Amino acid sequence: MSNNNLLGRRNFIKGMGAAAGVAMAAPALAISEKADGVKWDQQVEVLIIGSGFAGLAAAIEATRKGAKDVHIYEKMSYFGGNSAINGGLFAAPDTPMQKTEGVKDSVDTMVADQLAAGRGIADEALLRHVAEHAVEALQMTLDAGSEYHPYLQQLGGHSVARTYQTTVSCGAGITQPLLQECRKLGVHTHNRAKFEGFLVGDKGEVVGVKMRQNYHFGEDQPGEVINIRAKRGVIMATGGFAQNVNLRMAQDPTLTAEVGCTNAPGATGEGMYEMFRLGAIPVHLAHIQSGPWASPDEGGFGYVSNYSIYNFPHSVAIDRLTGKRFMNEIADRKTRADAELNCRDAQGNALPPILITSYKDSKKHPNTKKVIKYNVGWKFDSVEALAKHFDVPLAPLKAQIAEYNEYVKAQNDPQFGKNMTEAKDKYIEAPFTVVRLWPKVHYCQGGVQINTNAEVKDSFTGQAIPGLYAAGEVCGGIHGVSRLGSCSIPECMVMGMTAARSMMKA
Repeated sequence: MSNNNLLGRRNFIKGMGAAAGVAMAAPALAISEKADGVKWDQQVEVLIIGSGFAGLAAAIEATRKGAKDVHIYEKMSYFGGNSAINGGLFAAPDTPMQKTEGVKDSVDTMVADQLAAGRGIADEALLRHVAEHAVEALQMTLDAGSEYHPYLQQLGGHSVARTYQTTVSCGAGITQPLLQECRKLGVHTHNRAKFEGFLVGDKGEVVGVKMRQNYHFGEDQPGEVINIRAKRGVIMATGGFAQNVNLRMAQDPTLTAEVGCTNAPGATGEGMYEMFRLGAIPVHLAHIQSGPWASPDEGGFGYVSNYSIYNFPHSVAIDRLTGKRFMNEIADRKTRADAELNCRDAQGNALPPILITSYKDSKKHPNTKKVIKYNVGWKFDSVEALAKHFDVPLAPLKAQIAEYNEYVKAQNDPQFGKNMTEAKDKYIEAPFTVVRLWPKVHYCQGGVQINTNAEVKDSFTGQAIPGLYAAGEVCGGIHGVSRLGSCSIPECMVMGMTAARSMMKA
């Protein structure tokens, strides 16, 4: 896949308009200040904070648009942020692989799917902007050397198969090539560099930042704070706050430290906090998404998540108390996560449901061997052995599997309305592979409000804060109540590219 040119020619954006453990619960707040009288230690042309999908795409695009001195600052010791450990799933409409597979899709269809998941409060203009330019962002990854499986996947809530996945089945298959491309282009990359606040001009414009050098995450050490002037402005690509337990509990008290999280430890939200202090508009902070494909048997994102995402279309999710299905296995994330959380034993305790797949179908995904090898998934030669292992009532389970196989044959699911297209000819038959499911905090829909130029909006004026741009999960309101899987990478990259173009045109 790496040599494919999805665009036919390079066509940049036009028409601007799973780590284990919980990070510190309350990160120290940055403090912004006036730039009057500040001694500048450094001056750069383009200043980007965060080295995930959004930051890397912004750096590449800024360079292509003529920037000569682009700098990325990353607070962790490694580059890639949370993006490096995500699932490596990239949704785009009307792609060459869709044409090859006979899949009819369009920008309108992708936007409609996302609006449905957003339950009436998603930002249609931003969703459309991302969908219109998703193929361009995908092309950037291919140009950099990313490689994808030679098939598309249909994820939950998507009406058609439109999702590419990296051959390494994680986001590092994109962040590493993009990072190498940045360095080839002469982008300067700095790690252990923690954002400490904005430096603001007389008219409220962002003219620079305070940056702590030699920062060691989670350790009590001083490090030196320097003042960096940003000639063209600052792009905030600092990610979400899913590892900030205090902040997520303020929005949803059920999301305690006992609730697992798929994010990297650095996803604590300081950059978002400081934009709020500067006047940015907070949007949808209470909409925090849990991944319904996660497993209680491993930490972080793990191996099961990608295994489940791939297999949901041709699998059955079973409530172990009843032996019956309890959801549409490819409904949107919130619908499935809520359904899983309702799976309880007779005393009301959590009883993680199971996902049953035919081994002949599951083995096509590379993670199948890994989930079995690391004892977070199981293989059974009979339904009797499966039922005994998980203490599932045998008769209802047998009846449910037989009933579901009739749905596969008829290409119709009257039980839960599942789209059976990707399940065609894939019957639930022995031998089986089985994993347990339980949601983990995965993605923060909330953040700062931006416009389709990736400019951060001011809460008092409704206008853009001069010199300040944002892209990726630090932004809020785009997806509404529930984000569809595989839509974060195109969003991060398109808005990162957009931020760079807006900055270079300003």
